[in-house]
Amino acid sequence: MAGKGQETEAKFYVLHLDRMSSRLHELDARVVQARVLETNLRFDFPDRSLSSSGRVLRLRHDTKARLTYKGSGQNKEGVLDRQEIEFVVEDDQRARQFLEALGYQKSMYYEKYRTTYEFENALIMLDEMPFGKFVEIEGEKVDQIQSIAAKLNLDWGTAIPTSYTGLFENLRKTMNLSFEDISFENFRDVHITVGELNVRPADE
Repeated sequence: MAGKGQETEAKFYVLHLDRMSSRLHELDARVVQARVLETNLRFDFPDRSLSSSGRVLRLRHDTKARLTYKGSGQNKEGVLDRQEIEFVVEDDQRARQFLEALGYQKSMYYEKYRTTYEFENALIMLDEMPFGKFVEIEGEKVDQIQSIAAKLNLDWGTAIPTSYTGLFENLRKTMNLSFEDISFENFRDVHITVGELNVRPADE
């Protein structure tokens, strides 16, 4: 899990996020963070060498500001495993100035609403993206994540190996979208289908 220098997680597209919330309450999962708007700035060098190698440098703000580095990931049995270094910063604007002084540039802005639960020593995130609803399960091991997915009645075969930004880049190409940021305002008049996302619902 994050905080231990490694991120191990599985992501699922769902049609009924409210059912996931009800199921988590039935399982007595603990709410770690109530629903909150999360804003993210991704940074890269001008030549995009970070993103081209699968690495991420991100400044996130929800109830706190956090600076995150993610290494290139490996997909293992539907679970994405990658190095993650994350820490809280006192001032996100000064953190941005710090990154820009080092030569990094903003490459993307994206936002989502997220509710976070803790269950069986794992974190379960219910995410409302501008282009769909998702569940992320972050734990220590693949079999632990698989077990929790089964308890949530999620079809393991539908696990998504792609990041949210990767899904968006695919959408941009498929739908010829002109904007570069993932915001609710940008998607206000854009209707996204399962086929365009190229995913299968895990809760059907």
